[in-house]
Amino acid sequence: MPRLIVSIDGVVVKEVLLTKNRLTLGRRQHNDVVMDHPAVSGEHAVILVEEDRVVIEDLGSTNGTYVNGAPIRTPQAIVSGDTIDIGKCRLKYLDDAAARALGMASGRYAPRVRVLSGKAIGREVLLTKPVTTLGKPGVSVASITRRPQGFELAQLEGTQVPAVNGITLDGGPIFLKNHDQINVGGVRLEFIDP
Repeated sequence: MPRLIVSIDGVVVKEVLLTKNRLTLGRRQHNDVVMDHPAVSGEHAVILVEEDRVVIEDLGSTNGTYVNGAPIRTPQAIVSGDTIDIGKCRLKYLDDAAARALGMASGRYAPRVRVLSGKAIGREVLLTKPVTTLGKPGVSVASITRRPQGFELAQLEGTQVPAVNGITLDGGPIFLKNHDQINVGGVRLEFIDP
């Protein structure tokens, strides 16, 4: 299935399957793809999935929409491999064949954490970097470190100790297993390792 790989400042944050004929992109929460960045307009752009092509259209945004580095002024067809820049957000469009070639046919392609509570509910953070930090400074900050034997969760700072499946990290770092439930600073997350 065609999809968008969404990254912010070079870090992949989510993958969006194009399951609808019309997907809205913008900063407001009612959009299909929410991009919480000040350079993104409330209703920034729309992607239309037609029978034989996929089209992106800017919705009169303040900072514009760019395809492969060039600003678009009218609806523009995109092809697999094209990049769409909206503020600091970059979306890479992949058709079904390209996704399969990259091993994404299962729908997800990297270990990740999914936010289960709070303002960012539903957001996914892909664990593509050697170390990913999560939490609220001063309250609770944890790191997930990619190690040869798996992903290790450790507390970095804060008064609240992170927990995995209800067990706090008082005894030190812990290796994560698929579908472990993590609590960092009162926010619940799920670790997913396909």
